[in-house]
Amino acid sequence: MSVIGFEEKLWAAADKLRNNMDSGEYKHVILGLIFLKYVSDSFNEKWRELMELDPDFAEDRDAYMAEGVFWVPENARWSYIAQHAKTPEIGKVVDNALDTIEKENSTLKGVLPKSYARPELDKRILGEIIDLFTNMNVGGNEAREKDVLGRVYEYFLGKFAANEGKGGGEFYTPKSVVKLMVELIQPYKGYVYDPACGSGGMFVQSLKFVEEHSGNKFDISVYGQESNPTTWKLAKMNLAIRGIESNLGTKNADTFHNDLHKTLKADYVLANPPFNDSDWGQPSLLEDPRWKFGTPPAGNANYAWLEHMIDKLGQNGRAAIVLANGSLSSNTSNEGEIRKNIIEADLVEAIVSLPEKLFYTTGIPVSVWILNRNKNQKGKTLFIDGRKLGTMVNRRLRELTEEDIGKIAETFIKWQNSDQYNDIKGFCHVATLEDVQAHDYILSPGRYVGIEDIEDDVELFEEKMERLTTTLATHFSKSKELQQVIGEELEAIGYGFSRKDIY
Repeated sequence: MSVIGFEEKLWAAADKLRNNMDSGEYKHVILGLIFLKYVSDSFNEKWRELMELDPDFAEDRDAYMAEGVFWVPENARWSYIAQHAKTPEIGKVVDNALDTIEKENSTLKGVLPKSYARPELDKRILGEIIDLFTNMNVGGNEAREKDVLGRVYEYFLGKFAANEGKGGGEFYTPKSVVKLMVELIQPYKGYVYDPACGSGGMFVQSLKFVEEHSGNKFDISVYGQESNPTTWKLAKMNLAIRGIESNLGTKNADTFHNDLHKTLKADYVLANPPFNDSDWGQPSLLEDPRWKFGTPPAGNANYAWLEHMIDKLGQNGRAAIVLANGSLSSNTSNEGEIRKNIIEADLVEAIVSLPEKLFYTTGIPVSVWILNRNKNQKGKTLFIDGRKLGTMVNRRLRELTEEDIGKIAETFIKWQNSDQYNDIKGFCHVATLEDVQAHDYILSPGRYVGIEDIEDDVELFEEKMERLTTTLATHFSKSKELQQVIGEELEAIGYGFSRKDIY
């Protein structure tokens, strides 16, 4: 069975068990169990290896910690959990296991969910979920099983984001968007930073990129920050289950007001910050040294994020940042001046516009900004219009295909590294600084590639249809009222016909 098929089967089975449990609540139940099984499987694999070498080392805590394997005491191992799956005390058993693992592994302090014993959680359902993971069979290869558990965790994150929609999807950037960003800046070696890291998807995809290109995962160091405490915990578990060492700080924190990595100069920045955040606390940061290109407006954090990330780039640093399309052309409250200064500093390497409906939280189209402190093509910017790409996976959600990602990435790489690049009308165009100046420093790709711009923040079809229908009905109503008034006036002055002649 393929990995994707296995993930889908496991999701379908697990989802049936949740009964009437809210998706946001169930998310922590299921992801906590996946994490618990992963650390237990990792421990057991190392335990057997040590038993063959020297049984005295099998219970030596340092032997595990030295290789990045979490130490799992006996009452927290999956075999012990599984034995108690059908007992009324299973909730307390799981909570104790997670609590013990936290106490024995300082990097997990305050991270793991410990609410399985609460009365409202059906212990029968909990036991059945535990049985489901106990009996998962992917061929009997434990190393493969651990890898699948990591993929299952990532797959479940996506499914929960889809289910929660606008209420919960902000913790998750769609996988196809993340993959595109990673393919564009290619984080082979160095410091990778995400100041709004959500559940850590940017870091997971960076590691995949390194491994797929025969690199060494230890050549990248991960730094991140997340303000939401629940999402911060998801990220810590997600990275641990993938074997990614990271520095996400000792707790969740607001990036603007409590930068946990003040001295960091990153080689790569990957970020999908909140779109158009209108309440980010600008008044207390008016003199912040990060605003080298101008003070961002209080009513929108888009340019605050841009300037923060530029400030974090090392001398050869590159960034891929997702922002709402309004950031490409807005002149509101100093944004136009900030954009002009960033462009004049020759930091904008490429702008890639993407289609609408890519995100769970909003249907608006977005763009990826590629920034570079040391551009190959000085004084030039590549514009790619990808608004027509993507495939609808359901009525409200679109996804970039592998072909779409390859087309964009190949275009960018050709322009960067060879003489094989050519402009393609309607898709890509290389503009000089003078070209951008002539367009008043507006960065919408449609202005450069030969296609007329569409609205920056396109409404969902259903929303637009409802708005237009309501407007049309109002106009019809007013027209009828006017016809009646005109008829009455004409009849009153004896113009020779009655109101019914008008209608």
